[in-house]
Parts: sequence; structure tokens; C-alpha cells
Amino acid sequence: MHTVIVGGGVIGLTTAYHLAREGETVTLVNARATGLGASDVNAGWVIPAESAPVPGPGLVLKSMKWMLHRDSPLYIRPSLRPEFLRFMLGMWRHCNAADQRLGFEGQLRLAQGSIETFDDYQADGIDFEMHTDGQVMAFMEKVNLEHHLEILDLVRQFDLEPQVLIGDDVRVREPKLADRVYGGIYHPHERHLDPGALMRGLHKRLVEMGVQIEEQVVIDAVDHDDRRVRTVRGGDQVFSGDRFVLAAGAWAGQLSALFGHPLPVRPGKGYCVDLAPYGLRQAVNLADAKVAVTPLAGRLRLSGTMEFGGLDEDINPVRVAAILRAPTAYFRDWEPPTEPPQAQAGCRPMTPDGKPFIGRLGTCENAYVSAGHGMMGVTLAPGTASALTELILRDRLSPDLNTFSPNRFSKDKH
Repeated sequence: MHTVIVGGGVIGLTTAYHLAREGETVTLVNARATGLGASDVNAGWVIPAESAPVPGPGLVLKSMKWMLHRDSPLYIRPSLRPEFLRFMLGMWRHCNAADQRLGFEGQLRLAQGSIETFDDYQADGIDFEMHTDGQVMAFMEKVNLEHHLEILDLVRQFDLEPQVLIGDDVRVREPKLADRVYGGIYHPHERHLDPGALMRGLHKRLVEMGVQIEEQVVIDAVDHDDRRVRTVRGGDQVFSGDRFVLAAGAWAGQLSALFGHPLPVRPGKGYCVDLAPYGLRQAVNLADAKVAVTPLAGRLRLSGTMEFGGLDEDINPVRVAAILRAPTAYFRDWEPPTEPPQAQAGCRPMTPDGKPFIGRLGTCENAYVSAGHGMMGVTLAPGTASALTELILRDRLSPDLNTFSPNRFSKDKH
């Protein structure tokens, strides 16, 4: 059997790998080179313990305040377009403890085994840098730390063993943290990796496995009816198959309409900059500022911000400057670079409830979707690919996918 995957980010690449490993013939089609955009422009964290959906208690009030500041952790570019307003109102409706907790539990379940699966990837010859030192969430504000304590019971249920560190205890764990940091949460089992290296490693392994990869092909038409997809087309190139998977990240919202089942997936732009090494023991989440600090071989990566606007990867220097300033308050000897470093931007695929769409697409018997993973693409990719492979090849719907049904917004118009 032959599966055609539309999308070459971390979700598309891992799905192709899991399918090909089971003997499936796979063609992967991408609008540009594989592994770019948000799949490369991210912190590279494998963090089930921090996989709670973005919408949560207090976000509505915070977002209203942040809208007034272009350098805030969350910026919403004003728009009166109906689909944008529907999306934002939908997100705000899900900013409550019950919905966030339900989504968090679902994503923790989906991420079970992700850390070990990355070990399996390396054992199979996929070459990428990975670190096993855990991760620290650092808090300046006591109230923000206490807010996170409210959902640690779920983290403990999944044997992730978070450690709450107050005062100097957090500096024992990470000596670079300044005295004004109130405390933190150490997640000992979390990992971080070089996302670009992972993308390149997956691409290389897929080629070795015989997967056909077609780059620079923009899908602009889908031949389908209510029951089946027959082909997808990009310009004069036509791709036929037995099954089709839409895994196009932030572009899945637009492309899903071509399949006859539009999904509310919108871009949430994030940025990253790579700097000189800083000597951290592990990855650090500057939790109040929403900036991720990732020590990699030969460099330090800063990642952060969420910008709701259009499907573009333009660089906003105001937001980059905010990322570069953030560590000043958290680290005892941090000096921002004197020359602005080269920044990158990527569009994360966001959904109104902060959960991805994984499963059969609408009423089509042979069409599937895996998109909307937000900021958790690297963390959730192995579990997503494994569960979707079971559904595609053996028609087994894992209970882990129930909360991620692509049809959960089917009554809305998008």
C-alpha cells in the first residue's frame, strides 16, 4: 500500500519514518525543503511535563494586557477578519482549568514513551545531538510558580517526578540563576536536542529507507469526494496513493479546505536566536518571560514569544530584542550581545483549544490529518506518529487519540 504525506516538518517526517519502518510505501511532498520553519525554529525540548495546552486560566486577562505591548510574550496582531475573530474567541473560551487539565492529560498520555523513542531513532542510525540533563523552570514571581503547582499532580501520575525548588535550592541545581529568582521546578527526565539536526537526520534516514521525498511542491488541488481522496496536485505534478496524510503544520488550516474539511489551524509565530555558549547545566525555562534557553554543542539557543497574525516568517526586531533581554533578570552574569544576532522565525500550528488534530479527516475513508501541535511538535511527534501508523495500517484507533479528534469542531464554520 502507498501513503502520500503532505508536509515535511517534524510531524510529517516522523510519520513517514514510522510508516516506512512497517513496510509501507511512502511519498512525502513538501512546499519547500523539509525540516524548515517551526520544526527547526524551536527550543528542541522533549518535555512531556510541560505539555499543557496554551489556553489556560488567566490567559484572557493577560492577553488583553499584552496586546498593548509589541514586545510582550504574547502579541495578537489586530484583525477584523471573521475567521481570525472566531479562532481567538474559541481560544479564549478554552482558557479555563477544566479544559486545560483535560488537554494536558491527553498530551501526557500521547507523549508516553517519546523520550525512549528518540533513543530508538538514534539506535536506528538517525544522527542528531541530544542531551539528558533534565530541565529547570525558573520563576521570578511566587504566584507564577504556585500556579504551576496546581497541575503537578498530573505530572506525577505519569512518573515524571518533578522537584519543587525554592530559594537557594534552585541555584544549587543551576548555579547561573540569580539571587532574585524565587524558585523553580526541576524535571529530571526531560531532554533537549538540536531540532535542525533531527530534521536532517530523519530526512537522510527516509531516503535510505526508500521514501520518495518531493520538495518545492505546493499542493494546490485535491481530487476527492465525500468518501475518498484520489490524488493531490501541485502545479503539474500529481500524486496518487491509497492513503493520504495532511501534516502541513501551520499551513494545514488552508490545505484542509482543499480536502473538503477545513480545520481551525492558525499560525502562532515564534523566534529563536543562537548565541555563544553560556555554561548552563541543563535547559532552562524563563517561565515568567516565556523564553526557552537551550544549551547545545557550541552555542546557546534562545527561543520564545507567540505572535498571532498571518502566515509569514518576517522578523520583528522588537520581539527579538525582548527575547535577548529576558535572561538579564534570571542569570547572574548575563550580557546581551552587542551586535544583534541573526534571528529566525517559524509559524507554529495553533488550534483554539491548544490540542492537535490527529485522526481520520472528516468522512474520507483514506484521508488523515496530523496537525496543530502548537509548541509541542518535537515532544509529541513520536507518540503521534506511532498512534497514526496504527490507525492507517491496522485501522486501530488508540484511546490516546480520542481527545484529538479532527471532528471536534465540525459544527463550526471556519
